[in-house]
Amino acid sequence: MKKAVVFMADGTEESEALLVIDLLRRAKVEVTVASTSGSLELLTSHKIKMQADALLEDINYAEIDLLVLPGGVEGTANMAANGHLLNVLRSAAAENKKIAAICAAPSILGHLGLLKGHRATSHAKYRDQLTGATVLDQEVVVDGNFITSFGLGGGIAFGLELVTELAGKAEADRIRQAIEYIH
Repeated sequence: MKKAVVFMADGTEESEALLVIDLLRRAKVEVTVASTSGSLELLTSHKIKMQADALLEDINYAEIDLLVLPGGVEGTANMAANGHLLNVLRSAAAENKKIAAICAAPSILGHLGLLKGHRATSHAKYRDQLTGATVLDQEVVVDGNFITSFGLGGGIAFGLELVTELAGKAEADRIRQAIEYIH
């Protein structure tokens, strides 16, 4: 079974996180929601209380196939300020693990220099922070082990691409049909 971690901080855009979690779980991917805020209880960008499955530092990343960074202005800033998370991302990139980010969160990868030489996208307000990347105005961009999306409007396409990456195109097509996503 493939495994994914969806990181969340206080201020994370909950809709982006929940879309990804939902679609990956429909594909039978084992998803762990990891708090980067030091507490399992999180307060999202729209002030919804959520409970993470684990703390960031309690996960064995050797077993993880995909790391996901949802966006949200405050959530992205909080994740970017977490040194442990930044080290996890650096290590994952060095090991060519799949790393996905949506909305403002690709800026974290840009600041780390991980997108250098790759194609990527993000929310329009953050595209200037994708340091070293060829920035595309597309809903979802896949380049090597990086998958990026421009925001909640691309959330379903982003989530289905993550399903494709971990469970294959047939499974993504099955889910696309089940949820009646016609794009």
